[in-house]
Amino acid sequence: MATVYDVPPDMLIQRVAEKLKEMEEIKPPEWAVYVKTGVHKERSPEQDDWWYVRAAAILRKVYINQPVGIERLRTAYGGRKNRGVKPEKFRKGSGSIVRKALQQLEKAGLVKKTDKGRVVTPQGKALLDKTAAEIKKELVNEIPALAKY
Repeated sequence: MATVYDVPPDMLIQRVAEKLKEMEEIKPPEWAVYVKTGVHKERSPEQDDWWYVRAAAILRKVYINQPVGIERLRTAYGGRKNRGVKPEKFRKGSGSIVRKALQQLEKAGLVKKTDKGRVVTPQGKALLDKTAAEIKKELVNEIPALAKY
């Protein structure tokens, strides 16, 4: 059985984002059209489905780093802030985006809250592992040498 660790992250996140679009609990808030993803960014995201991609990426990060809290996820989605002539500094990503995405993932039953942070539920683990298995099967069909991994 393939796991999250066996497939490229970008392929997994895109495929899980497509599955999250079908769930009614996961949908972008009204303000998601206008918001930046952090103070270090200059513009809002260009993709129309960026909310689902971010939710899928957060689900994957919780799976890998569990238990994890909002502050650690903010750090993961942060970046360098351009301060003009002054040297660049690291700034954390938006906490509201991370918080709302985690709340929606909790409503969908994919993540649950514990006293140490968020962890993936068996339902969330199954979603990620099944998606990873689908991707690995496709990759093995394309490149047979990957079958031994």
